[in-house]
Amino acid sequence: MSDTTSPPQDFAATVEQLETIVERLESGELSLEDALTAFEQGVRLTRDAQQRLDSAELKVRALSEDSEGRLKVTPFAGPDDLKDAADEESKETPPW
Repeated sequence: MSDTTSPPQDFAATVEQLETIVERLESGELSLEDALTAFEQGVRLTRDAQQRLDSAELKVRALSEDSEGRLKVTPFAGPDDLKDAADEESKETPPW
C-alpha cells in the first residue's frame, strides 16, 4: 500500500472501475500477484463507495426529518405515478 492518495472520483467512476476489476479477476488471466493487487484495489474502492452511500443516506435523512427530528417518509413518485397524475388532471370533471 502507498501513502499517497489519489483525488476522489465520482461515484459512477468508482463503480465503473470496480466493474473493470471484477471482469479482470473473472477472466482468470491474471497472475496470483496481479489478482491479489486487483482484489485489494477492489476492496478499497468498495469501502469508498460504501462510505459515499452512507454519507448520501445521512444527508437524505437530515433533509427528510420533520421539526421534531422524526423521519418524514414521502413515497417516491416513479414515472408511472407521474403519468397517472397527469392523466387524472387532463380528464374533464363534471360541473357539480
